[in-house]
Amino acid sequence: MYSFFAYIDRMKYINRWSLMRSTERENLMEHSAQVAIIAHALAVIGNTYFGKNYDEKSVAALALFHDTGEVITGDLPTPVKYYNPEIRDAYKAVEEVATDKLLGMLPKEMRLSYEAMLRPDKDSPESRLVKYADKLSAYIKCLTELKSSNNEFKKAKNSIEKELNFISSEEVRYFMNNFIKPYTLTLDELD
Repeated sequence: MYSFFAYIDRMKYINRWSLMRSTERENLMEHSAQVAIIAHALAVIGNTYFGKNYDEKSVAALALFHDTGEVITGDLPTPVKYYNPEIRDAYKAVEEVATDKLLGMLPKEMRLSYEAMLRPDKDSPESRLVKYADKLSAYIKCLTELKSSNNEFKKAKNSIEKELNFISSEEVRYFMNNFIKPYTLTLDELD
């Protein structure tokens, strides 16, 4: 009996932003779906407006699985995860063990397909889009919380905004200029 998919289903129970008070709870499965939608949009933007040749379906699939190791490890807040090189490297090692465990829950014949998503080439253009989409998702979470008068996310919003401004990506710039503002609006204002 293989438990990979049952384990992945537990993503809906892993609470994101656990150290910050949130007005809206977000679980890992919802986060991954949002990152997949944004990553796919970035690929479409790149292909449509900037002559890129991204594999749009691959980007979406990579994004869906980008945090699956957190089903086992839980989410470690970014300031802690990157506090110093020792913690960063130790957490990466823990993530590798979690990935090995998840892959071991699949039939041998299926592992290669899933390994490509759980251990993608971090230097590929598609992986970079997933990383950017993950950052945009965090930024959108901050905007949503601030819209609900939760100032707990103010510092995180400013920090992530600076990071986004330093990313040299036409796709991210286009997304920021054309798709971010509606996240700050109420439902009535979206008309």
